[in-house]
Amino acid sequence: MSTTLTPSARRTPAEVAAPAEASRPRRPRRTRLVPGRPLPLGWAVGPVLLLALWAAGTGLGLVDVRSLPAPWTVAATAGDLIDNGKLPSHLATSAQRALLGLLFGTVSGLLLALVSGLSRIGEAVIDGPVQIKRAIPSLALIPLLILWFGIGETMKVVTIALGVFVPVYIHTHSGLRSIDGRYAELAETVRLGRLAFVRHVVLPGALPGFLLGMRFAVTAAWLALVVVEQVNATSGIGYMMELARTYGQTDVIIVGLVVYGLLGLVSDALVRLVERRALSWRRTLAG
Repeated sequence: MSTTLTPSARRTPAEVAAPAEASRPRRPRRTRLVPGRPLPLGWAVGPVLLLALWAAGTGLGLVDVRSLPAPWTVAATAGDLIDNGKLPSHLATSAQRALLGLLFGTVSGLLLALVSGLSRIGEAVIDGPVQIKRAIPSLALIPLLILWFGIGETMKVVTIALGVFVPVYIHTHSGLRSIDGRYAELAETVRLGRLAFVRHVVLPGALPGFLLGMRFAVTAAWLALVVVEQVNATSGIGYMMELARTYGQTDVIIVGLVVYGLLGLVSDALVRLVERRALSWRRTLAG
């Protein structure tokens, strides 16, 4: 007895299922809301574009070279300053002032934030004066600091430290206050001591706020340095720029500005690198 297969019977299972699959409504493609992976050397894209616009504006004659010299002119001036040793000497002096001010400001801001964040009495005593200082620009205190410390290195370092400790205090204190209270209850349940509580709960919980404060602090350090180095200084990048203003050397002034900008960019990148390594356990949009 022979069996005759109809055309529908000869189709494979995949061919039979194909019309059913085609009849199903297609799901809309899901849109990714996250930024995606960081670009390689993405931090350098903006500065490179800015440099390209500067070079293009100069080359096309859209920028007056007497007001803003060409990038290649500034590069040649920087090379001359490096060859004669002036730029490395001034840079070393500026870096020393900024690092000392950053160190003293960071330590004082961190300690004050810990005392204020862990004690209601400490908060009542410390937080008010810090908020008053926050409302007073550090540069407005320079006349008073000159009367107290003179016009030497102490005044310059203190001015930088005053500009640094406020953002460190504010963000570290905010990080402390934002720690989930359930962690404190858990620490009390397992009977952690005060030092163990600070080490295992307080410091890790305040670390994101502290590192954010450090990003503002390094910027504040360079901003304060620009000003204090123009107050009767005899060395430093700011002194070099002030001397160039006297002689109308615009290219030297631009070299100083570029140095300040690079120092700020590099220091911020270092803090962000530490932030990524120290907070690698967090899943954020930064990647």
